[in-house]
Amino acid sequence: MGESMTDLAILYEHPAWFAPLFAALDRRGVDYTAFGPDGQWNPADAAIPAPVVLNRIAMSSFLRADEHPIFHTMALLDHWRRSGARVINGADVLAVDASKARQLALIASLGLAIPETRVVHRAADVEAAAATLSFPLVVKANIGGSGAGIVKFDNMAELRWAVAEKQLPVSVDGVLLVQDYVPARGGTITRIETLDRKYLYAIEIAGGGAFDLCPADACVADSGISMVSVEPAPDLIAACEAIATAMNLDVGGIEVMIDDRDGVPRFYDINALSNFVAKPLDVLGWDPHEKLIDYLETLIAESKA
Repeated sequence: MGESMTDLAILYEHPAWFAPLFAALDRRGVDYTAFGPDGQWNPADAAIPAPVVLNRIAMSSFLRADEHPIFHTMALLDHWRRSGARVINGADVLAVDASKARQLALIASLGLAIPETRVVHRAADVEAAAATLSFPLVVKANIGGSGAGIVKFDNMAELRWAVAEKQLPVSVDGVLLVQDYVPARGGTITRIETLDRKYLYAIEIAGGGAFDLCPADACVADSGISMVSVEPAPDLIAACEAIATAMNLDVGGIEVMIDDRDGVPRFYDINALSNFVAKPLDVLGWDPHEKLIDYLETLIAESKA
């Protein structure tokens, strides 16, 4: 690629989500190229598309194409890292992003509360896993997107029927979570966004619950989900920064809800794809894309040092 190499390459898949980021980069005059994951690449070719690569591949990509790029992207990003690129939210981050089981294990290892969960890879094991929990419970796909692949069961009879009739959620990696249904206090969850492992902002989301939740730009037009800017308690901010640090998360959101039964904050999801809140000037009063670009420019400058 030689002299034509840009400072920044953005690997993305969703056709609309990143228009605000691209517009902000254009305003700032950042030298970048953006492209999708399709086509082919050569594992023996050490060329990189740019010194800094921003990964914007969404877990929900499997909802848009059966031939989704999730696992392909992990290999590609790792190849670029080995070839010398600074990959933002690289293969190691994507591997955790692509596994709710790994996310929950990471969170729990930090001494933080999660919904009571059992992980299985066979439908035949779901009933025995559920027997160790109380109803109601949910069965979740290990790889989900926008709340995809979550079904609530109120009793064992319903669950047995779903197992027998092959009506359980299906995860593209074959892994399922059997999980306590946590009643969220006030019907709200908090999504805390981080950048470079530090707190960036938080929004409180109502109307989505633990199901079909997507607070990002393209998902809210007709969803009935409402969002307001909030300042979380210091312990929640510290917890999210610890999660981001443990995961090596460059940019991403962490979701937490207060269990209405006991008041315990339960962390349940990490999203390495942050395309930020819709209408940020209305919700936050400022545009987080500018902070992201500050971070990108710092990494670009370091790559040239």
